[in-house]
Amino acid sequence: MLGTISLHQDNLSTPFDFPCQDIEPVMSRERWEGILECKKQFFNNKTYDPRSCPYMNQEVAASWVRSRNLGIDPYLKVTQHSMTDAEYKAVLDENRHLIEITKPIFNTFKKMAILTSGYVMYLCDKNGAFLLSEGELKRMPTEHDSKIGVMWNENTIGTCAHSMCMHLRRPTQLMGPEHYCVVLQDIMASVSPIMDESGEIIATLFFSQPLIDKPWLDSFQNLRSHTLGFITSVAAAIEAQIKLKKSNDKLQESYNDLATVHKTLEATLTYIDEGIITIDRSGKIIHINQEGIRALRLRPEDIGTKNISEFLSNQSQLLSLTQEGQNVTIEETIYSGNDEQSYMISIQPIFNQATKQVDVAVLRLNLVEKINAMVASRSGAMASYKFEDILGESKEFKKSLSLAQRFASSPENILLLGESGTGKELFAQAVHNAHRPQGPFIAVNCAAMPRELIESELFGYEGGSFTGAERSGKPGKIELANGGTLFLDEIGDMPLELQAVLLRTLEDKQIMRIGGRRYKKVDFRLIAATNKNLYKMFQENQFREDLYFRLSVLTINIPPLRERTNDIEILSKIFIEKYCQKQGWKVPELSPAALKYITEYQWPGNVRQLQNAMIFAVNTAQGDIIKPENLPNYIILDTAPIKIDPSTNSIGDISEMLCLENLEKSAIGTALIHSNNNVPVAAEILGISRSTLYRKLKYYNIEHEQ
Repeated sequence: MLGTISLHQDNLSTPFDFPCQDIEPVMSRERWEGILECKKQFFNNKTYDPRSCPYMNQEVAASWVRSRNLGIDPYLKVTQHSMTDAEYKAVLDENRHLIEITKPIFNTFKKMAILTSGYVMYLCDKNGAFLLSEGELKRMPTEHDSKIGVMWNENTIGTCAHSMCMHLRRPTQLMGPEHYCVVLQDIMASVSPIMDESGEIIATLFFSQPLIDKPWLDSFQNLRSHTLGFITSVAAAIEAQIKLKKSNDKLQESYNDLATVHKTLEATLTYIDEGIITIDRSGKIIHINQEGIRALRLRPEDIGTKNISEFLSNQSQLLSLTQEGQNVTIEETIYSGNDEQSYMISIQPIFNQATKQVDVAVLRLNLVEKINAMVASRSGAMASYKFEDILGESKEFKKSLSLAQRFASSPENILLLGESGTGKELFAQAVHNAHRPQGPFIAVNCAAMPRELIESELFGYEGGSFTGAERSGKPGKIELANGGTLFLDEIGDMPLELQAVLLRTLEDKQIMRIGGRRYKKVDFRLIAATNKNLYKMFQENQFREDLYFRLSVLTINIPPLRERTNDIEILSKIFIEKYCQKQGWKVPELSPAALKYITEYQWPGNVRQLQNAMIFAVNTAQGDIIKPENLPNYIILDTAPIKIDPSTNSIGDISEMLCLENLEKSAIGTALIHSNNNVPVAAEILGISRSTLYRKLKYYNIEHEQ
């Protein structure tokens, strides 16, 4: 039998229309009496098969047979306990959400006219455990009235409406005698499955009411149809609520995830030391992090009311570039009150997918001063030496060192005078670390820089100033030294035309980039160095007199190594020890004869040359002693006169020692010892290619292990 029922709830405006399907034909008097007779024979005759009865529904009859085979007593008390307290509590906990959803629906539907006195409605889990009840008939113990659970299914009470519904997977109705247990044969039970989104039955809705004396009457047949339609409608309402709750749960979960992401993003942006500002197409600020608020000096309530253009100059191109959808980085000046700061601003436009127009843009603000400091720190211009790292015991040297330590505390410019290799940059680094250790140390060799590039390297340039210029421009070395020290080595080689610009920068502490239209303030300490006689140069019009006097406010003369005789031995041993420690070698001793050559040599390359000579000596020494023959040839030739043997009128032992072939053979042998006969390593020590070393090994017939 098929029928429909329209159902309205207080909180639902659309009626539910659900099909109802019975598992048996119309109940006539003949069929009713036939079922009763069949059940009597089934109970009295163990060999009787109810499936042979023409009045029996075949699914019900098959269930009777299964019930008897399971040993179910048809006369048992169906309210007997089926679960322990712990088991029942676990069932209730597992179905907690289902119970919470069903309760208000039960309260809504129990007010309908169809629910006359004597009915009972249950919510059961998929195993038949009673979870919730409403009505007046045989109330099963549930959460409200017992801690001990009852379970109705084919394994506990035999054929029942729940078991048939689970078996057939559709709304089901059983008339009294169709139940297996005798105690249930005076009720009519209607059951509908409750399914989840995947079509699995998670529970059943059970509606029971007492049978009248003549269940074959038309009035009762109509009640049967409407009862099954009703219970099907209630089950459908529960399913809808389950789906709605699941959707709400997913929505809430998504909302929680989104809120977490938002809070995480907010926290992340708070700790970013860059200003992050989101603006709309017109420039209105719609979001800003803490660093951005600090840069613009905004109040939280200003967000959404201020426009980025209020903080830019009239010549700013930021908004036009944003509206064009340009993804670029530009330098802009941010004006906030009486303060102004230069920022590198990266523009990241975000396009509307429909209009292909820029909806919003994210601006990333970085202080130019901070970027310059980062560039300086990564350019290799690091000040690693301090005054305690500069070694020397001679009186003249200690005097120069003492002056440098005293001058370090002054903000005035310093001029370092000394020959090449005397350690002028070491002095500059030590002064920087004593005066401005947190700022950048920018070193520029004026002699090594191409003449045509020196201006752009020192003062920087704006984007597009000349062919090949970077689009966003580039800061110069002076700008990078802001907050720190600018070390101009070989200042005597600076072109005259740039000396005037440098002088003005030193006086005003401002620079203008090539192609620029405004000056930028810079704060740096200048240390200049030269090996030339600047005083003589300005007298000969090769150096600006005014710049010379500006640079030489504090002058330090660093003595050459040949005037520091006592320091030669000290520095030699230090260089030998440090190099051997670096290579992991045993430290050799410096023989008196070798030391004599070293102290008598004039060292035109000063300390730098001495260090290189000791590296050569360590690499050529055989054994634990550095001998004269281990020193570079120029030292021996410069310090030892060639002696002629009067008896033979020929050059003596020194000639043999200074023979180039002997020196080369000795160097190759020493390199092989230090490299454990590894030819590639030995070649690297000697500073020659592997092929050259193999050729010389063959030429000198030097044996080596492969």
